[in-house]
Amino acid sequence: MAAIRRAAVAAWFAAFVASATIAFGQTGATPVAPSGPVTSRPDLAKARSTADHSKFEALKGPFASGPEVTKACLTCHTEASKQVHKSIHWSWAFKNEATGQTLGKKNVINAFCGNLTSNEPRCTSCHAGYGWKDATFDFTSETNVDCLVCHDRTGGYRKTPAGAGHPATTPLTIGKDVYNPPDWAKVAQNVGIPGRENCGACHFYGGGGDGVKHGDLDSSLVAPSKALDVHMDAKGLNFTCETCHQSDAHIFAGSRYASTAKDTQGAIHRGAERHVASCESCHGDQPHKAAAPPAAIKAYYLNGHTDKLACQSCHIPEMARGGVPTKTLWDWSTAGKLKDGKPYAEHDAKGADTYLSIKGTFKWEENVAPHYAWFDGKVRYTLVDEKIDPTKIVEVNKIAGSHDDPKSRIWPFKAMRGRQAYDKANDTLVYMNVFGQNDTAYWTNFNWEKAIDAGMKSAGLQFSGQVGFVDTVMYWPLAHMVAPKEQAVACVSCHSRDGRLANLAGFYMPGRDHVRWLDMLGYLAVFGALAGVAAHGALRFAMRGRRGASGGIH
Repeated sequence: MAAIRRAAVAAWFAAFVASATIAFGQTGATPVAPSGPVTSRPDLAKARSTADHSKFEALKGPFASGPEVTKACLTCHTEASKQVHKSIHWSWAFKNEATGQTLGKKNVINAFCGNLTSNEPRCTSCHAGYGWKDATFDFTSETNVDCLVCHDRTGGYRKTPAGAGHPATTPLTIGKDVYNPPDWAKVAQNVGIPGRENCGACHFYGGGGDGVKHGDLDSSLVAPSKALDVHMDAKGLNFTCETCHQSDAHIFAGSRYASTAKDTQGAIHRGAERHVASCESCHGDQPHKAAAPPAAIKAYYLNGHTDKLACQSCHIPEMARGGVPTKTLWDWSTAGKLKDGKPYAEHDAKGADTYLSIKGTFKWEENVAPHYAWFDGKVRYTLVDEKIDPTKIVEVNKIAGSHDDPKSRIWPFKAMRGRQAYDKANDTLVYMNVFGQNDTAYWTNFNWEKAIDAGMKSAGLQFSGQVGFVDTVMYWPLAHMVAPKEQAVACVSCHSRDGRLANLAGFYMPGRDHVRWLDMLGYLAVFGALAGVAAHGALRFAMRGRRGASGGIH
């Protein structure tokens, strides 16, 4: 009976869409070709440049450090550092006007390594600058800006994991990785438009490793196939990050702190002054082409979804699809175990850490179906001075939205589960000092009380001394690893009782929900359509003999 009901509802909707297509005509939009850089290859990046940097005397060196290279860059690019100073890549601070919160990596707590304060030398290995090792860092210095981390096209420039943004000064081996001092002059003379590997040096490895933080950003996107991402396909469109995240004076479009959940301004055409990283900025909000029926029926029906469904919800069927797993659980409460008095590690069959004494227990997954939620673009974080309810799962960042809100759509997210330390007396999340060669760093002493006390003091905050652990979740919106249209989420994956959207309430969805009177109307519409087809066939059959006798019907 359930199968008949689903079939009936599907047929009813097909009939409805068909009639709507006939009534309103064919609809659809042809994607607008992007005008931004579309290459991640060094040779093409150099070809697009209007200058050969190897001929500039100022870049021939010798150089002993990054700031010396930046000083040389500024002899021509006089305003570059000032522009970078205004970016979130530099400040790691962001004022969310919609919520009033001051966010950014400098201020928030996450579900991974926790926080920046007191851990600066380790965290700022991904900062677009040199020397942020503590609170004394000079944010006004122009030579502290790192030009090369974004513009190196040699592949030979790497920051060290705990160098406060500096590359190695002497050969350094950490685990299986070897960090050599860069050939400063060679790198400076071979700069160009950033490629995917430039952005990925930080964004693919955030949270402590490849694929840890984002479910849709990892090293598999350096040279992806079309099956992994239709836009970044290395043998196809070959988009770089900046193709979509276009820059204006070193300020890049797109923000996970203040997202564009629903872009209604239409596709950008050449010459348009609008910098936004959204699907609609290229494809419009009616993206599906409508040819002759029956294709027009499907296109009209799919275009009708865009008002309430983000493009990503259908076109990113799973995350972590490129062979690199993403971390989906981090349990800090199990950290601190030792073997023979020493820290140890455990790994899965692919070599991923499943336990580290310094960090706790992890879970990794590949080809994971996203978590879906209504999203209006506003993200509110649980900051260190806000009360939490430790009897419930604490949302590190809260996403809002609803079916009745015209600015909301259903979006896919990575839901990062965690178990994190909190202050049991004050019921607040905490800053903790995990990194450093000192008596307070957790990775040195495995003492939670000391580590949290040091982390909180570094921010000028009080700690009661009572440590507990609370379950948390953190949401990361998905916008990369866009699959070919043939691999888009099938209709039945959502329009079924136990489908992907089974837990979203507040609206009626055919195939998932059942309302008796609406179902009856559906059955009547289906049976009426079938009866009409049968009557039409019978009439044509009955008239067949008359056509033969009269030579046709006039």
